[in-house]
Formats: sequence, C-alpha cells, structure tokens
Amino acid sequence: MEVVPVQAAGDLDRFVRYVYERYRGDPMWVPPLPSDEKARLTPGKNPYFEHAQAALYLAIDAGRIVGRIAATTDRNHDAIHGERQAAFGFFEAESPAATQALFKAAEAWGRAQGAEVMRGPLSFTTNDECGLLIEGFDHRPVLLMPYNAREYSGWIEGAGFRKAKDLYSFRGPVRERSPEKFERIASMVKRRERVVMRGLEMRRFDDELQRVKRVYNAAWERNWGFVPMTDAEIDHMAKQLKPAIVPELVRFAEVDGQPVGFGMVLPDVNEALAKVGGRLFPFGIFRLLWTLPRIKNGRYMALGVVREYQKKGIGALLVQDMVQATHRRGYRECEVGWTLEDNDAINDIVLSYGCVRTAVYRIYEKRL
Repeated sequence: MEVVPVQAAGDLDRFVRYVYERYRGDPMWVPPLPSDEKARLTPGKNPYFEHAQAALYLAIDAGRIVGRIAATTDRNHDAIHGERQAAFGFFEAESPAATQALFKAAEAWGRAQGAEVMRGPLSFTTNDECGLLIEGFDHRPVLLMPYNAREYSGWIEGAGFRKAKDLYSFRGPVRERSPEKFERIASMVKRRERVVMRGLEMRRFDDELQRVKRVYNAAWERNWGFVPMTDAEIDHMAKQLKPAIVPELVRFAEVDGQPVGFGMVLPDVNEALAKVGGRLFPFGIFRLLWTLPRIKNGRYMALGVVREYQKKGIGALLVQDMVQATHRRGYRECEVGWTLEDNDAINDIVLSYGCVRTAVYRIYEKRL
C-alpha cells in the first residue's frame, strides 16, 4: 500500500469520485454533486483557502484506491484559539491498514506545518460538515450533515485518536403550538425587550445578508471550536443555499430595527439529492426542481443571539417563532442539529418540544 498526494486535476477527480464507490448501494448515503465537491476542495473557488491550506491524499493498494483524507491548517482558527491545529476531513477508507497509512501521512503533513494537535473530522471547520457519525445509522442524514461507515470510529481510535467533543442531533414532529411555558416566555420577552420577529425579504437579499453577518459571528463566538466566517465565506455559503431558502423560514429578532437574533430552517434538500444520485444531467436537474417545492421536512440549522441579548429569553422566543413558521409552511418533521453535547440550555429546550435525540457525531483529537 502507498499513500500519494493529490496534485493533478485527475487526482482530484479520483479523490472526489472515490466516495461514490465506497457507498455504492448504501440506501442511507446521499450522493453530493461532484461539481460542488470539487469546488469545495479547490483554492480560488472556496474562500476558505484565503486563510487556510490543505493537503489531500489517496491510499492505493495494488493499483486501486482504498481510502482518502484531507489535512488542513487554518490561520483564523489558530488566531482565535491560540493554538496550532491541523484538521482532518473527507476521510474514507476500506480497512484499518488504509486508515493507519492515511493518518500517518496527514499527521506528518500537520507536524511539518507546525501543528500541535489534530482534530476531526472537520471538512473544513465547524461551519461545514463536521463530526463522525457514531449513533443514528438508521436515518438518512439531512442537508449538510455527514454520513460514514459504522466501523470508522474503531479504526480512528485505533490510530490513536480520542474523543474531543460530541455533537447531538434531534428529530421531532412540527407542532402547531409551543409548550405553554414557552408561549408565556415569548409573550413576556416581546413586551419587555420590544422584540419584533420577521422573515427574510428576498427582494432585499443583499441587505438581509448583511444583517446575518452582524449576528452570526457575534452569536457563536464563544462556542467550542467555532471559527468566525469571513464576509467572503458567508457570501459563498449564501450563494450556495439561496436556491433552497424559504424566506418565511429565515427568522430575524430585531430591537429598534437592529438584528439581535437569527434563526434558519432549511428544507431537507437531501430528499431531492437522493433522487438524482449525484447526477444533474441529463434528467437529474428536472427531478431536483420537481422535488424541491414538495419537501415537507426540514433542518433547524442555525439559531443565535448576540452576546448582549443572551440570557434574556430571546433564544426561546426564536425557537417558538421558528416552530410557528414551519407549521404555517405545512412541514411535518424537522431535525434539530447539531448542538454541542454540553449545551444544556438549548438541548433542554429541544427535548421539551417533544424531540428525541437520534444521532451523535464525534470530533476526535490527537496530540502531535
């Protein structure tokens, strides 16, 4: 077995395509669009690389690809957290031997960059797909949530990695009304803090995006592992998600016309992607366009309140408002996630709405 770096365009194509072979026939895996995956991994197309660098590797055995991994370093992460981190992501393998070989290469590259610790899976940060699925293999993943083979946890631990943090995901039916205590809290907070709730105005999309930027980094800055997104990264993500956005399901909490909180529910686009099998042409694009408006399941994927308004009940108000919005749209079920395992405040709110924890994702670490 040998591990070789991805250098040419053909190597990148093989890196991206390998995952389709790895999960061929797995009914729970949702194939991404290859063009999107290549763009994610290409400097100049993904603004992440304006402050980060990556090395991609393929494991080859007897001329056949048997695994892949990406190793990355991020100057913004290191500046925020005061450490030198290398992250691993896009990991796939067919055996413990391939896993060992891939991590040996990724760790050596990380040490060469001066990294002190390696964490992952992070493809590429906590703003992207992150964590290794260790519980919840009986559900198809929702939009932007990872999926992987069951045996990976044992193989990664066999390579010397240990748990750093678990992330939770919950599922539950969309309720017509919130629990009574949350309705009381919402009513009180609206009066006391003079909060106005509203949805996104698509005709002013660029202005609305500026409001999201004002809230996003300020709301999540104290979260474990969080790396602030640059303006270019938020613009890039917004461009990708815009076709799937339902304006009524993007919620702003405003005080005196200024945003103090933000929440977003996205339709589970994976329902549509699963039908096209990672291929838009020749007929996949029509199936995708036909399916998107008919999706009635979603993902509560973002909820945050700026620091000066935290612990004032606005988080509970946002949750109640988002539940009402999804019910008005006729949604049947939603996934809430991910949340940090030790974020008791939000986890308790989610459970009180009748949701149950259905998946656990683990981020591992190893000192270098």
